[in-house]
Amino acid sequence: MPDILLETRDLRKAFGALVAVDDVSIQVEAGAIHSIIGPNGAGKTTLFNLISGTLEPTSGRVIFKGKDITRLPPYRSAHLGIGRSFQITNLFPNLTALENVRLACQALGRDNFRFLRPASHFQQYERRAWAILQQVGLLERALMPARVLPHGDQRKLELGIILAGDPELMLLDEPTAGMAAEQVPELMALIRQVHGAGNKTILLVEHNMNVVMNISHRITVMHQGRVLAEGTPAEIAANGEVQSAYLGGLYEL
Repeated sequence: MPDILLETRDLRKAFGALVAVDDVSIQVEAGAIHSIIGPNGAGKTTLFNLISGTLEPTSGRVIFKGKDITRLPPYRSAHLGIGRSFQITNLFPNLTALENVRLACQALGRDNFRFLRPASHFQQYERRAWAILQQVGLLERALMPARVLPHGDQRKLELGIILAGDPELMLLDEPTAGMAAEQVPELMALIRQVHGAGNKTILLVEHNMNVVMNISHRITVMHQGRVLAEGTPAEIAANGEVQSAYLGGLYEL
């Protein structure tokens, strides 16, 4: 039996009469890259928000490492080992890349309520931040304000901020959104590197089907808030129902 790191059980989220997530049950194996795909409005980001604690479900449960985390706030989930990125870049724009990552390290460390002490008191976090910037390829841009970084480098910085907590599970919501096509392979190579080097589990929402088909171990397809299909990339590409609802024959095998 595979080791299941994350599980949702009959997860449901209704906004009045609109049911955005409709009794979704998925299992994410430890060590896997598991992608969630579907057309706009399928409920993918809402599902992410439920898993990370940004939203509370109408019903259903979220289980992480065998523990019910359904109604835990995001900061509690982060301390349990869940890191999450967003579709829209979420950085401190006026702080340097180094300061962004150092603050993330401190926030998830034992000094998270001591921000008014001099930075010299927190050398361990700065050392960790330098190491992370090297890992994500931003060492040469460490002292640049986040706002002046190219969009692709801002995405790398977001990945660095997630890595500050050394999470077991990384939730990546549209990591290639807004990136130029030529930047995408570099980011995907970095995600693969992070996944392989740190024994991470990655749950990925992504619209770029080339990325999804090439990086995923398993894929869940959502449609109108429900799970339409699940399987390996080859199984999803060959699924006639998925082709009709979403892929449009583009990945037919």
